[in-house]
Amino acid sequence: MKKNRDIQFLFEMGCLRFIPRAWGQMFGPSFSNLAEHHLRVMWLSIIIAKMENKGDMEKILKMALVHDVGESRAGDVHYISRQYTKRDELKAINDIFKDTSLSTEMVKLWQEYDKKLSIEAKIVKDADFLDVDLELQEQLGKGENHLGPWKKMRKLVFPKFYTSSAKKLWKEIRKSNPAEWYLTAPSRFNGGDMSPKKN
Repeated sequence: MKKNRDIQFLFEMGCLRFIPRAWGQMFGPSFSNLAEHHLRVMWLSIIIAKMENKGDMEKILKMALVHDVGESRAGDVHYISRQYTKRDELKAINDIFKDTSLSTEMVKLWQEYDKKLSIEAKIVKDADFLDVDLELQEQLGKGENHLGPWKKMRKLVFPKFYTSSAKKLWKEIRKSNPAEWYLTAPSRFNGGDMSPKKN
């Protein structure tokens, strides 16, 4: 029986939800997994592309989908382990997509992302960076105050952004309240049956 590599690939992508981000080693297990990271990078990429009014949106979304898929096999490394680890993400990407109906397109997109030569690649990389800052702000909002020094260290990322939109978002994220969307959304307390206006 011939193996269906597309089905195998889909099962492997399902495993992304079981792969923790490497920085959980220092900061605990409550950080997003690899699948959650990919999802928010996609949304961030859309927002940055709209703000910049640049890039091919379909290409951006596909690139965001594939940008860290190699970590499924090559693993994630944090800023310290990166000093000691050599990963072969290109081999991982080639092996993950080998004999699938996506192989040619997705490997090419990953290579373009890796080189950061196109506006699409730069937008996705900016989104990849910003997801870390969103996560830090969420953790600080939960009272994880030991992350304060890490947030200060993230200032080193600011000059690495490719787009002015990412720089703007970064500044806004750092002073934002992660719960604001919930506190201001229509609810029982905000326009509903328990609203002060109803009493």
